[in-house]
Amino acid sequence: MLEVKNLNIEFHDHSLPETVVYRFNLSMEEGDIVGVVGESGSGKTMSALAICGLLSRRDMKKEGEILFGGKELLTCSRHEMRELQGDDIAIIFQEPMTSLNPVKTIGWQVEEALRIHTEMTKEERYERAIWALTEAELPNPEKVYHQYPHELSGGMRQRVMIAAAIVCRPRLLIADEPTTALDVTIQAEIIDLLLKLNREHKTAILFISHDLSLVRKLCRRVVVMQNGYIVEQGAVKQIFENPQQEYTKRLIASIPSCEEGKEDKDFSTEEVVLSAADIHVSYHSSHGVFGKKQEQKVLKGVSFALHKGEVLGLVGESGCGKSTLAKVIVGLNQKYEGQIGCAKGSVQMVFQDPYSSLNPRKTVGWIMEEPLKIKGGYAKEERRKKVLEMLQKVELEPEIADRYPRQLSGGQRQRVGIGLALMSEPKVLVADEPVSALDVTVQAQILKLLQKLKEEMGLAILFISHDLRVVYQLCDNIIIMKDGEIVERGTPQKIYTAHKHPYTGQLLKAAGIETVGTAAQA
Repeated sequence: MLEVKNLNIEFHDHSLPETVVYRFNLSMEEGDIVGVVGESGSGKTMSALAICGLLSRRDMKKEGEILFGGKELLTCSRHEMRELQGDDIAIIFQEPMTSLNPVKTIGWQVEEALRIHTEMTKEERYERAIWALTEAELPNPEKVYHQYPHELSGGMRQRVMIAAAIVCRPRLLIADEPTTALDVTIQAEIIDLLLKLNREHKTAILFISHDLSLVRKLCRRVVVMQNGYIVEQGAVKQIFENPQQEYTKRLIASIPSCEEGKEDKDFSTEEVVLSAADIHVSYHSSHGVFGKKQEQKVLKGVSFALHKGEVLGLVGESGCGKSTLAKVIVGLNQKYEGQIGCAKGSVQMVFQDPYSSLNPRKTVGWIMEEPLKIKGGYAKEERRKKVLEMLQKVELEPEIADRYPRQLSGGQRQRVGIGLALMSEPKVLVADEPVSALDVTVQAQILKLLQKLKEEMGLAILFISHDLRVVYQLCDNIIIMKDGEIVERGTPQKIYTAHKHPYTGQLLKAAGIETVGTAAQA
């Protein structure tokens, strides 16, 4: 069905040409599921975009062959390519909120491919759209059809993207990091949905991801890429159990593991650096013609204590109140009931997406000096010296200070975000999903860095994440949240091997973590 031969992609937007994909080869049969893995910048997405005809910039050069059903896609006309896009070849993008049109209804957007590729009547398009939304397992598809993207959760928006992709029943579905920002239960649901589409409609899937555990669960074959080259490819079992190349071995070794036993640490004698007592947060929204106010309780009596040197994991599905609690703690949400106990200026936040939280018009040095300017009492030379010292602490080169955020990789930007948070010498770091968008090797580096900084600086960290493997590796104690309440808390050993609440079991099962000696088995 698909054959890619010696694909080369070269950019000409710098003083010297830059090749980003070298001799990429891939063949797929009908109903195939192939995973493409590798670090950021390895050429995964570029190769996929070339296949679906979304690389048409004038400052680039593409060589090789892409044959789809015998048709050459690299040299075919724009009209011929347009006939295939959305009809025979469809793509699901990583971030549905930026891929969906905010001013159009879901139904209008799901029907778009039908308006382009078919001569269906309005009623026929509606029926097919409802079919696609139903196939994507969206609850109440008739209601969703009339809604807008902002009215849906992240998981529902991703399902809408899948519905829009399958509405024309394509032969090839390209999924580019479709589960990166989703929590474990929704990730598992999306993977099950893709498997169902493959099984029932024989849809071939090209699955691009940095989450190797998901690739192992979904795919039959794997292509491993590094620096634009394919370094290894083969059956899933062969690649994961007997990798041949050093890079593949390193990638697999970077997957966070829950297998090694963890010793419980007692922090009860340490100083309490952050406490939350009976925190309640409610949002009020107006609905209907008369603007009747409705109250939505987001946090319902949350209490915990964080001690010096402790890493406390905060885990739960999207919408459980994790980020709302983080905003209350750092002072970004002051409309709450209850008590937050911490010294002024002793808490700083590391955000999930450093690119959107760093000023794109300022250099890294300027950005990192800002907290010192606000604090006052530092000469210009002293501020610069402290910035360079912090860059060294977060394992970045001094020249990074003179670069802009856009000139850094994802991992470098996250290190800058951590360094920025530490410039005011806080006692507590609130890290909100700091590694969810990073590939496994960079993720492992950032976790190692956080552990090192914790030990060197005596930091306490409130670590918010939906990745249960990462939480197991980094955290000393864990809180499980559901619907604004803490349903379980304890050490990693207790939570992962002897949990009491069924919701904890659901999260672990969705993450594919086998537990031993659970309450259910006992």
